[in-house]
This record gives sequence, C-alpha cells and structure tokens, in this order.
Amino acid sequence: MRKGLLIVLLVGFVAYAGLNLAESVTPYVSIAEARTSSNGVQVKGLLDKKIEPQQRGDKFNFSLQDEQTGETMRVIFDGMKPDQFDEAYHIVAVGKYEAADETFHAKKLLIKCPSKYEGQKPQG
Repeated sequence: MRKGLLIVLLVGFVAYAGLNLAESVTPYVSIAEARTSSNGVQVKGLLDKKIEPQQRGDKFNFSLQDEQTGETMRVIFDGMKPDQFDEAYHIVAVGKYEAADETFHAKKLLIKCPSKYEGQKPQG
C-alpha cells in the first residue's frame, strides 16, 4: 500500500514539475513570429516612441517595435507601468498574441536599461 502511494506521489510530482517547466520555457521570437504563434512567447523590442504609453486601470498599453524590421505591435500588460519603463533600452514582453484584437497580451515585462557602469573602464 505504501509503495503504491509513493509511486503515485512521485508520478504526480514529475508531471507537475514537467508542466511548470514547459510553461516557464518560452522562446524569444520576432514580432512577426509572435503574431503567428499559438503558444506563449517572449518578444524583445524597443519602445515605439510614436505612440504614447497609457495606464488604463490595471492595464498598461504601449507599442513595441522590432529592432531589425521596424515592425510594431500593440502590447497590453496586465499590471501597472514598471518603475524603470521610461529608461528602458529594450523591453521583453512575455505572453501571447491574440489575433481577435490584434494585440499582444503580456503577463510579464522585463525592462532592460543601459547599465550605469557601461562605458566606464576599470582603473589600475
């Protein structure tokens, strides 16, 4: 009886860990690839300065621009504007593109700012 319970618990743990790992591994893709993906992805780009970011209730809206192609995509983040958003060099949006409203719905934003140590050379 105990051995059977142990096996069931072990199989359950492995299945749970596998599902969480698969969910946390999201590939980096271009804006064009994000539009055609049916899975969650990570899109890296620059802030599109032509469209003013807006906070509307608990949703933060902005436009992301592909660094290589210049293609843009509207992003809705489920949350408040990140603290360092205005200083961002690159923005990584993690989520899924919804064709119905032609918008990328981000669950998470990663803000990449230029380092304050960039360009400084070590002395010595």
